[in-house]
Amino acid sequence: MEGANQTIVTEFVLLGLSDQPKLEKTFFVLILAMYLVILLGNGVLILVTIFDSHLHTPMYFFLGNLSFLDICYTTSSVPLVLDGFLTPRKTISFSACAIQMFLSFAMGATECVLLSMMAFDRYVAICNPLRYPVVMSKAAYVPMATSSWAAGGLNSLVQISLAVQLPFCGDNVINHFICEILALLKLACADITINVISMGVANVIFLGVPVLFISFSYIFILTTILRIPSAEGRKKAFSTCFAHLTVVIVFYGTILFMYAKPKSKDPLGADKQDVSDKLISLFYGLLTPMLNPIIYSLRNKDVKVSVKNFVSQKCFAQ
Repeated sequence: MEGANQTIVTEFVLLGLSDQPKLEKTFFVLILAMYLVILLGNGVLILVTIFDSHLHTPMYFFLGNLSFLDICYTTSSVPLVLDGFLTPRKTISFSACAIQMFLSFAMGATECVLLSMMAFDRYVAICNPLRYPVVMSKAAYVPMATSSWAAGGLNSLVQISLAVQLPFCGDNVINHFICEILALLKLACADITINVISMGVANVIFLGVPVLFISFSYIFILTTILRIPSAEGRKKAFSTCFAHLTVVIVFYGTILFMYAKPKSKDPLGADKQDVSDKLISLFYGLLTPMLNPIIYSLRNKDVKVSVKNFVSQKCFAQ
C-alpha cells in the first residue's frame, strides 16, 4: 500500500543558478557569450588541425579531439542552462535528464584519459625523440584517442544505468542548474551505496590514475629538460609542454577544489556552499573549454600561424 501511494517522478525541477531575475539576465548574457567563444575557438582549432597538413601530427590530433570534446561537453548542458533562464519553471523530463548526465559524464571521463594520452605524447617527444615517429605512429595514436572516447562512454553508461534504475518517488527538485548526478542521487528513495561505491571506483580510475600518470610523465620530462645544456634548448623543449601542462592544472585543479573542499554543517553556510558549488561547476564546465583554444593558440607558434592563415583565407574568399 505504501508503494502504491508513492508518486513516481517523471520530470525534475531545476532550481537554477540564481533566484534573482536581474542576476539571471546577467548570467544569461555571460554564459551565452562564453558558449559562443567556446564554439568559435574550438571550432577553428578543429578546422586548422584537419586542413593544415603541417598539423597532421599526434599532438595536434589529440588537440583536435580535445576541442571536439569541449564542444560536445558544453553543448550537452549550456543550451539547457540558457533555456532555464528564459522559462519561469525550469523542468526537464527524466529521459532528457539521463541523456544530459550521460553526455556530460562521458565527456568529463574522456577528457581525463585524453589529457593523460597527451602527456604520454609529450613524454615520448622529449625523452625519446629519436623513437617518436615509431612509438607515436598513426597506428598508435588513433587507437589511443579512440580508447579514450570508449572508456569515457563505457564509464558513463555504467554510472547512469545504475542511477536511472533507482526509484525517484518523492522530491523532484534538483538543487542545480543542470542534471548533476550527485544532486540527483540525493533525491532517490532507495539505498545508493552501490552508486557511491561505483563512482568512487570510477574516480580512482579516471581521476587518480591519470593524475599519477601525468605527474610521473612530467617528472621524467622535467628531468630530461634540465639535462639539456643550453638555456635556449631548455626553453624550447619546455614550451612544447607548457600549453598542455596549463590545461591539466586548470582542469584537474578545478575538479580537486570542487570535490576536496570541506562541507559546511551550518544550514546557512550550506546554502552559501550550494551557490559556491554551482559557480565552481560553472567554472569547470565553461571556463576550462573556453581557455583551452586560447592557451594553445597563444603558446604555440604553429597553431597561431595556422589560425591566422585559416582566418585570412576565409576572409579573402568572402
